[in-house]
Amino acid sequence: MVKLEGSVLNIVFRNAENGFTVFLLQCGRDKVTCVGSVPPFNPSERLEVSGEWTEHRDYGKQLRVEQCEVRPITTLSGIERYLGSGIIRGVGPATAKLIVRRFGKDTLDILDTDPYRLTEVTGIGNKKAAMIAESYHAQRMTRMAMVFLETYGISPALAARIVKVLGDETEKLVRQDPYVLSEKIEGIGFKTADRIAFSLGMEKESEHRILCGICYVLEEAVYQEGHTYLPLEELSRRARRVLEVDESMIGNAVRRQLMDGNLVLRRVGEESRCYLPASDLAEAESARMLQILRKTHRPLTGANPEQEAKRFEKKSGMTLSRAQIEALEKLAEEGIVVITGGPGTGKTTCINCVLQLLKTAGKVLLCAPTGRAAKRMTEATGWEAKTIHRLLEYNGEEERFSKDEDNPLDCAALVVDEMSMVDIFLLRALLKALRPGTRLVMVGDADQLPSVGAGNVLKDLIASGQMPVVRLNQIFRQADTSMIPTNAQRINSGEYPILNRRGSDCFIERVGDPRAAAETVKVLCGTRLPAYLGVKGLSAIQVMSPMKKGEAGVWELNRALQEALNPPEAGKAEMIWGDMLFRAGDKVMQVRNNYELPWEKDGEEGEGAFNGDIGIVEEVNRAENSLLVRFDDDRLAHYAEEDLNDLELGYCITVHKSQGSEFEAVVLALTGGPPMLFSRNLLYTAVTRAKKLLVIVGTDEVVRRMVDNNHIARRYSALAERLQGQAEWEDGNA
Repeated sequence: MVKLEGSVLNIVFRNAENGFTVFLLQCGRDKVTCVGSVPPFNPSERLEVSGEWTEHRDYGKQLRVEQCEVRPITTLSGIERYLGSGIIRGVGPATAKLIVRRFGKDTLDILDTDPYRLTEVTGIGNKKAAMIAESYHAQRMTRMAMVFLETYGISPALAARIVKVLGDETEKLVRQDPYVLSEKIEGIGFKTADRIAFSLGMEKESEHRILCGICYVLEEAVYQEGHTYLPLEELSRRARRVLEVDESMIGNAVRRQLMDGNLVLRRVGEESRCYLPASDLAEAESARMLQILRKTHRPLTGANPEQEAKRFEKKSGMTLSRAQIEALEKLAEEGIVVITGGPGTGKTTCINCVLQLLKTAGKVLLCAPTGRAAKRMTEATGWEAKTIHRLLEYNGEEERFSKDEDNPLDCAALVVDEMSMVDIFLLRALLKALRPGTRLVMVGDADQLPSVGAGNVLKDLIASGQMPVVRLNQIFRQADTSMIPTNAQRINSGEYPILNRRGSDCFIERVGDPRAAAETVKVLCGTRLPAYLGVKGLSAIQVMSPMKKGEAGVWELNRALQEALNPPEAGKAEMIWGDMLFRAGDKVMQVRNNYELPWEKDGEEGEGAFNGDIGIVEEVNRAENSLLVRFDDDRLAHYAEEDLNDLELGYCITVHKSQGSEFEAVVLALTGGPPMLFSRNLLYTAVTRAKKLLVIVGTDEVVRRMVDNNHIARRYSALAERLQGQAEWEDGNA
């Protein structure tokens, strides 16, 4: 590694979110451009930096900084430049000169220990001295906090996020309770906080440590793995593994958390189930409200399902299956209907029939979990569909939905698509906004991957036996000679897909080496598939991978595809944001819901971008660190600095991120990976995302292993049992 020492000439760019900084360092006669996530510093300060030389195609030679240490400022000229750099409120170059002239080399000590002596300087009164002291103190405390955190192995990027949340008291709060980091900071787990706690002298058997560890284990199970509860024995086993203490200590901590209301215990039969209060409430209330909807509906008066089916067939030229007609019949009599089926089985046709029948009931609303799913629903039905969050008027600042039992949705019926993506918390929010008697139609593919969030809602609804369910099994896309729905059905049944058949739309490019697979993906997306499909641009073809890491993973494929499909050109603007390079023309994806992101479309203005939205970067403004992105539905969204962390390259996405979307062509990179990822239902989900063409880049062996791997990690959820009402539910004590 290269080690340099010098004075900061200029800070070109700094991302306060992650500490990524581009700065110019004066090292003797040389001026060196440095980049990396570093602690905060100011112009004129002296730094010692270590890193490696890199060559940027546009900006030339740079030092990618791995370590950075701020040296004390010792010269009068350095102190003057530092104070006059504009970083401290109330001090410009002229005032800085006066301060240094008065206090000399003691200037920084005066600011540290006796800042009100600044009133000895002409033009500085008590009010201005207080402002200068407060600004200087804030800068100093931020730096000290970051240095403190980095001492314990926390990266500058993460340290910057911690300081932003905890503020000036970061060091004090962390010393008092290191576990505040895992509670309040996304990206910091219990193990990191635990390591810091040990460094600060906390004992392994500390009651506070064990109490925090118990909650951490359950929170991980709910918010990372999708469970709504853990059996008490499983919670204890996991906690012992994490905490490495006796079982008796775990039991005592669980009892304490139960008494304090931080955990809820439910005994069902012989099993004791441990919940977080939020997931217990969401599951219990969802079951209660679903049963209310079933019991408070009234039959559709004047509706004739048989006549409606014949009218639809005549108008559309289609012949409905018996199951699709059954859906209409159930809907005429029931308050809730669940419709499930794989690709090509006529779910969209069924929704269109349902909408015609529901018109007799009154106002009908449509929604789906993601923006792309809602857009697809709108295109397929001709009716406006919204995301569930937008329908319920989510308030991001208050983190609550405006629509609830006190302000319900104004509708007689609600149709929800892509129910496999709905978690227990979103289900509860949706049900709270429905008046008793509202009809609810839930549509989805129960064989897809479950929701990222907690619960197994669609499967539990079906398994309960309490909800009227219609299963669509007949494939209709055969008229198109499409093998995509057939292969999806084969995979779901444990049979190997049929690939490379003449005239088919399902192919495999047999490549075993991940690096060679990445090259094949580049060629497919760059030339072969656009020519084959007769398409231009990036929206028709979507690359997917089960993994983020590795040469055939999402991160590397995004980098490779960006270079191949949107290379740098003279006049094509680009900018670095953290570890990401954004270039005009890039395909990008929104990875979190942002309800306040401004956009405009055809003269209309609005707000909101949603997890899974895909678009193209139209403009890059390096001076303001901002982007303009045009999404698939023609919304032109403005991304300011604070929004850019929600955006990633979208040439390649994970299969999980593809849920709720359909693409003209899917290229799926499968060169092998962990069995937990390379499973049958993940392959099934990936295949069902393709409308016209599927190309697998990998090996037959990997495909066969995935089909054979029908292991689906159990999700602990009890919505089905709560709906049945047969289990004896009672509060319990550990």
